[in-house]
Amino acid sequence: MDRSSPPWQNAVMALKPFLCAIALSSLAVNPVPAQAQVASSDQPEDLGELSFDAYLQLLIARARAEGVSEATLQRMTSDLTPNDRVIRLDRAQPGTPTRSGYPALAPYIAIHVNSVRIAGGREVLAANRAALLAVEAEYGVPAEVVIAIFGHETSYGRIRGNFDLARSLATLAWEGRRRELFANEFIALMKVADKGYGREELVGSWAGAMGNPQFLPSIYLKLARDGDGDGRANIFTNRADTFASIANYLRYAGWRTGQPWGVPATVADDLDIDALKTRLVAPVCPRVHERHSQWKTVAEWRALGVMAQRMIGDDVLATLFQPDGPGTPAWLLTSNYRAILEYNCSNYYAMSVGLLADEIAR
Repeated sequence: MDRSSPPWQNAVMALKPFLCAIALSSLAVNPVPAQAQVASSDQPEDLGELSFDAYLQLLIARARAEGVSEATLQRMTSDLTPNDRVIRLDRAQPGTPTRSGYPALAPYIAIHVNSVRIAGGREVLAANRAALLAVEAEYGVPAEVVIAIFGHETSYGRIRGNFDLARSLATLAWEGRRRELFANEFIALMKVADKGYGREELVGSWAGAMGNPQFLPSIYLKLARDGDGDGRANIFTNRADTFASIANYLRYAGWRTGQPWGVPATVADDLDIDALKTRLVAPVCPRVHERHSQWKTVAEWRALGVMAQRMIGDDVLATLFQPDGPGTPAWLLTSNYRAILEYNCSNYYAMSVGLLADEIAR
């Protein structure tokens, strides 16, 4: 039984409007940047010689029409000026990669799944066990996976970025290379601010990601959750809310309760891996997905000489991933790995999240 089409397709299409924005905003360092998957050839919309101040008034008018209060608009846009550094950073983003080959995975894992990060994750688990177990029970996402994303995104809340998000997003929208994307995020940020967050709280990455999970404002409005029942989804300083929001994102991305993200596997020497390459052309981040095999059940993989090294059901669908070539570590990846990829479309990122989660849980 040959399966090229994955079981996560519906979740991907549901998330598609958000994926490019999320890829832009992650603070994680990726050898194959997720940003590279975002079209960088978009031409600025022709607004003539419209000044920043004049364009800002258009954004304000739109936010006002969408229900943002005057008080919020005043405090969030007072004295805004364009940020030249943000423009330089945006224009420095790479286009679609044209090179062949990929950097090795092992050196990246050695850096990002290290003793410091593992120990930090275990400390977070010990200090927040009750909140994490509650989140796991509600959303079905294991605590260690939630913590691993928290660790990769912001080093467990220590590195969240310090750009004034109102200034950054207004600048990026005005600059025009991806005007629609960033204009929408600016409006979403105004709606977040209207929930009672101050401008000094709404800081983050140059591309607009914010809080412990590094959500863009539009993602916050759609997927942030109140984890402790106080009536607010505070992803900036409240860990219970942070955990619930990350778990909700993964659930929305199609996380399947009770399945691992993947398991290590051994591969028979005579397996013709090239014959098992996927024929699927992924709608988002195709270079990431082209490295995975066709989908087969664990039982079918075993019949081909691919042996799972941890417990996993025979009927679970999985794809084979051996990133550094024959004779190197390999994994059978489930649809839950694809859910992690929706958070940041990079195999380096998703593998390091999965492996870090495994180490935290030991």
